[in-house]
Amino acid sequence: MTNTENEVRTRKRRIRKPRRHRIGLQGVTLCISTALVLVLLGLVVITVGTAHNLSSKVKENFIVTLMLGDDITESEAQAVCDQLRQRRYVNQLEYISREQALEEGKKALGADPSEFVGVNFYPPSVELQLNADYANSDSLKWIAAELEKDTKVSEITYPQDLIDSVNSTLRHVILVLLILAGLLAFISFALINNTVRLSVYSRRFSIRTMKLVGASWRFIRRPFMRRALTLGVVSAIIAVIVIAIGLAVFYYHEPSMLDVVTPEVMAITAIAIFFFGICITWLCSRLSVNKFLKMTAGELYKI
Repeated sequence: MTNTENEVRTRKRRIRKPRRHRIGLQGVTLCISTALVLVLLGLVVITVGTAHNLSSKVKENFIVTLMLGDDITESEAQAVCDQLRQRRYVNQLEYISREQALEEGKKALGADPSEFVGVNFYPPSVELQLNADYANSDSLKWIAAELEKDTKVSEITYPQDLIDSVNSTLRHVILVLLILAGLLAFISFALINNTVRLSVYSRRFSIRTMKLVGASWRFIRRPFMRRALTLGVVSAIIAVIVIAIGLAVFYYHEPSMLDVVTPEVMAITAIAIFFFGICITWLCSRLSVNKFLKMTAGELYKI
């Protein structure tokens, strides 16, 4: 082997090492930047899911009170409760007997009202907590009309103004969150698109070379698509780990968070992160490669 051949091989090694190092560093940068965008997107999904669960919790705390007739017996009252439990709109119910109502009256008034009247004038009642889907004005109207058909029910009361106010506020909050989620999804697409486009831009002359030797567009796109899928999966894994650590720290300080940040919300967030991470990187990479494939040599030098 001559000295000239050795010098050529040495130069090739020196060229390859910086190039591999540069590609590896570029891949790490792409993963981190894409993962940060996915973390932001995941936080928005968690916020929307949490707001929905929180609104359901608030709605299920509304109380609909059914006052039963004075002449109703305990067995008849229990039969009414059993029938109510079978209604699809009832989440929970509590039966308050005459004796329980009298005890609550004593605590509220600080005296026994039956001593002045001579009898316990408190009627038995049933307090209903509705499912969240039925805790609105329209549903409550037909629910009240249906319950009033029972002759054992003398009166139905519920906080109409409070329900309307809370539902209106929750609708506005969820609408704002959905608009914010749409804007952030668009921004996320733009940021990831720019990141992937820069990655493809650095290899635009390699694309041109492969095109000149007769490679098909599908063959040229294949390594870029494979790299984009890998980038999306790795970035999504990093984003899920970051969000999971954040939720674990939050749960350590506030265990009751599981009431609104449920496992279903966590699962939906993880699925959304992987879906957006893979789809956006794949789509952006395909669009970028196609753009450079359509360019002529003169156009490549001008950009």
